[in-house]
Amino acid sequence: MSKYVPEDVEKKWQAIWEEGGHFHVEVDPQKPKYYVLEMFPYPSGRIHMGHVRNYSIGDVVARFKRMEGFNVLHPMGWDAFGMPAENAAIKHKLHPASWTISNIDTMRAQLKRMGYSYDWRRELATCHPAYYVHEQRFFLEFLKRGLVYRKNAPQNWCETCGTVLANEQVIDGCCWRCDQPVVQKDLEQWFLRITDYAEELLADLDKLVAGWPERVLTMQRNWIGKSVGAELKFSLAEPVADADGITVFTTRPDTLFGATFMSLAAEHPLVPQLIAGKPQEAAVKEFVEKVRNLDRIVRSADDLEKEGVFTGSYCVNPATGAKIPVYVANFVLMGYGTGAVMAVPAHDQRDFEFARKYDLPLKVVISPEGQTLDPAAMDAAYTDSGLLVDSGPFTGLPNEEAKGRIIDWLEADGRGKKSINYRLRDWNISRQRYWGAPIPVLYCEKCGIVPVPEADLPVELPRDLALLPDGRSPLPHSPSFTDVTCPVCGGKARRETDTPGHLFRVLVVFRPLCLGPGSRPAV
Repeated sequence: MSKYVPEDVEKKWQAIWEEGGHFHVEVDPQKPKYYVLEMFPYPSGRIHMGHVRNYSIGDVVARFKRMEGFNVLHPMGWDAFGMPAENAAIKHKLHPASWTISNIDTMRAQLKRMGYSYDWRRELATCHPAYYVHEQRFFLEFLKRGLVYRKNAPQNWCETCGTVLANEQVIDGCCWRCDQPVVQKDLEQWFLRITDYAEELLADLDKLVAGWPERVLTMQRNWIGKSVGAELKFSLAEPVADADGITVFTTRPDTLFGATFMSLAAEHPLVPQLIAGKPQEAAVKEFVEKVRNLDRIVRSADDLEKEGVFTGSYCVNPATGAKIPVYVANFVLMGYGTGAVMAVPAHDQRDFEFARKYDLPLKVVISPEGQTLDPAAMDAAYTDSGLLVDSGPFTGLPNEEAKGRIIDWLEADGRGKKSINYRLRDWNISRQRYWGAPIPVLYCEKCGIVPVPEADLPVELPRDLALLPDGRSPLPHSPSFTDVTCPVCGGKARRETDTPGHLFRVLVVFRPLCLGPGSRPAV
């Protein structure tokens, strides 16, 4: 041919590859195995240059490894559940299933025209029961091992999308999808206990030093956020029904003698009891509501203007016996430590700014060697090392040495103990949406939470339900789905109507062969 015509040449060879099954892969014990998996695309309806870049790189690796003699498994699939499909279907007045199927058909044809070396017999879609039955098995295994649990907690809530959002899905206080304001809402949700693996995750970062950029490893270490310190109990001057004290975590037990007030997160569970019947009750409630709906990144920023309100309650410094006021403060987060901070304004800048604003006392307990600090003359907190002053039996000790000595002193009579804290939080996986894999549990008035027997899996998502125009899930309003019999006692039970977020849709990385060749189901 005198001229290269890609349209003709590519179609010719792609047809030859497909007819000859050149990219089919079977088990072959004579060859070393190699698995190439690019991320599964969300079936938005069209591939774009980001897809082309990503899948071209993967295809180069797959072809190269075949040429080296490896038996290469190179599958393709679709991350087909989730809010984008549901929102798009509502907008176009279609069912998410038909919207998704149509988009998959289009994108499959586009990827085939790119000539990628996939074994299309192994195609997967996360919205098919033959795939998400494995998600449900994982969930039941996690439940059995205590790695997934249900609890009530304040969550990021998007009223427009009708679901909770992860912290990472809140951008400047707004939903990452619809750009509408996000508020805090108390909900009972399913959580994955990833904090059980915090130390293992941290230790394994050292294995990546040779191949990963240091900035990425630093980001991961900060995300896990290990802190070594002490857990201390400040007794309440007037105990309430659920507690006689407030527990704090601190990395600075050497400053304990300088704690002059207590700061609580707006979400702290003791706040309602601490303010009940007090003159400050209405003002605190108003402040709490305002702070709860602030973006969490904004609340933790150094340049945030420090604000708070007195609860009307007091607690007792366990080192000095002094009665100190309890405030709710906008810079304290429930997601780190205990949601309570012993405030040492002479030695912490946030506490310093707060104390100056509300005319609270400063007490110096660490001074540079040979110097005396005057609290009235300080224009910033002193945060460097030094010797302890006005700190009872520990006066004169270097502050680093005093940390351990003070913890031991408190631990001896039950006022505190050594503790390790992580910034990492357990992962909220619940979403109050329809287009997702049903969580395989039932609720029975007699038996409580009951796992669906594995023999009854998959729990299939009903596809005959009409979507509600406001985005709310139709599942809670469908008796044919929700009303069931308890497999333990035979009484009435109700299915869980939440569906899991992105986590459980990508388990294909663990189960690449959950569908064998030739068994690809219709989506």
